Amino acid sequence: MDRVYIFDTTLRDGEQSPGASMGPQEKLKFAKQLETLNVDIIEAGFAVSSPVQFDAIRMIADEVRKPVICSLARAVEGDITAAGKAIASADRKRIHTFIATSPIHREHKLKMSKEEVLKRAIHAVEFAKTFTSDVEFSAEDATRTEVDYLCEVVEAVIAAGATTVNIPDTVGYTFPTEFQKIISTLFEKVSNIDKTVISVHCHNDLGMGVANSLAAVHAGARQIEVSMNGIGERAGNASLEEVIMSMSVRKDIFPYEFGINTREIYKTSKLLIAIIGIPVSPYKPVIGKNAFSHESGIHQDGFLKERSTYEIMTPEQIGRPSSEIVLGRHSGRHGLKVRLKELGYELEAEDFDKVFVKFQELADKKKAVYDDELIAIMEENTGVQTPDIYEISQVQIVSGNNAIPTATVRIVQAGQVKQEAATGNGPVDAIYKAIDRIAGVQVELDDYEVTSISAGQDAMGEVSVTVRRDGKVYSGHASDTDILMASAQAYMNAINKIIYMEQKTK
Repeated sequence: MDRVYIFDTTLRDGEQSPGASMGPQEKLKFAKQLETLNVDIIEAGFAVSSPVQFDAIRMIADEVRKPVICSLARAVEGDITAAGKAIASADRKRIHTFIATSPIHREHKLKMSKEEVLKRAIHAVEFAKTFTSDVEFSAEDATRTEVDYLCEVVEAVIAAGATTVNIPDTVGYTFPTEFQKIISTLFEKVSNIDKTVISVHCHNDLGMGVANSLAAVHAGARQIEVSMNGIGERAGNASLEEVIMSMSVRKDIFPYEFGINTREIYKTSKLLIAIIGIPVSPYKPVIGKNAFSHESGIHQDGFLKERSTYEIMTPEQIGRPSSEIVLGRHSGRHGLKVRLKELGYELEAEDFDKVFVKFQELADKKKAVYDDELIAIMEENTGVQTPDIYEISQVQIVSGNNAIPTATVRIVQAGQVKQEAATGNGPVDAIYKAIDRIAGVQVELDDYEVTSISAGQDAMGEVSVTVRRDGKVYSGHASDTDILMASAQAYMNAINKIIYMEQKTK
């Protein structure tokens, strides 16, 4: 009972989030990453809802071996049969059946009495047991259910063979102290509760999903149902990364074991974003862009002296490359001095004072000051110029609605011509992949922006790109009447800065 099991519902409840639907192959790819993350149970979908859902669950059951593979089913035989067939090939399989128990659901949705709901719940569990010994039962809208009736339902489904009983906060209605009391009451009043694992599934409508889940653990729950990035119906579910890192950071409060490989958290989050195309807020705990970023001068000074002053966990713990000192209008002298030293510049006090003034002037005009802009400030004060290591001489594109976008890029380096071709998702992607091959520098494209700087059919277009390499950010800019040529030159501009700085700091 000192282990907390992690039940991931990203592929079922998470996928029900508007715009987050996935195809079978995408589901399989994500399920394999969840296996690497080492979740205990994967709720792969709702088998009866569509043939596509059924096929996706069956593919996951065929190929993902380590976690328990689970399918959701209403408390009706048709749903349960579909779920049983979909998970049949899994090494470890579970059917998760449910029926609503609250007065509002009984009266308005089900139009059933307490006795009818209880009878249906018992039969669902017994029928599911004919497909697998591992059956989970959920009392939908449990937190708005009469506590004595909830105890009666829980005791009955355990007697019927439920190995896990889930107490969901379906609409994110409850609060931690209240939820903890509900779970504690179940442990006090349900005579056979020791024969099952109590689970919780908390929605985030009032922002309490994670807090309620953890409060339930204090009361004796030993399975938490979560989704990656917190995606799900309405405001989403308790997020896996927040639950896990809460228990990891506060071992003094949560001295429980769990199987999650925390170093796979960031990779799993990024994969989900890539699959569904829904980014997370920069302020999202644990995985947001700003979660390990420091701009305030006071914070930067403390962090640079001892990182634990302003970080309760490290980015490395979740598989993220590093923390980031963001140089902006709130940054101080210490942060700037350290960043300049990392870029290879050590200045006397008088010169540094001049640079700091110019840095502040630039920082007041924009959100953040990047490395290449710091280099430009240094060039103005030292006379050292960043050379164009590579110059683009030709870009040729083949693209169209019936063609695979292909780019051929010719570059001149020290009088020598180099040429590469690549395909991509579009012409710009193909250009950038060809440049990567020539330069031999792999970067992550953070931002790509196109603006018009003149009017008419022959308007000049300006392209700005921001790229990231080894935790450092570089920008590139270029303009041309040919927007694809401007895209190539802007990207090459950023790559040249990276190569120059890496050679300079060796």
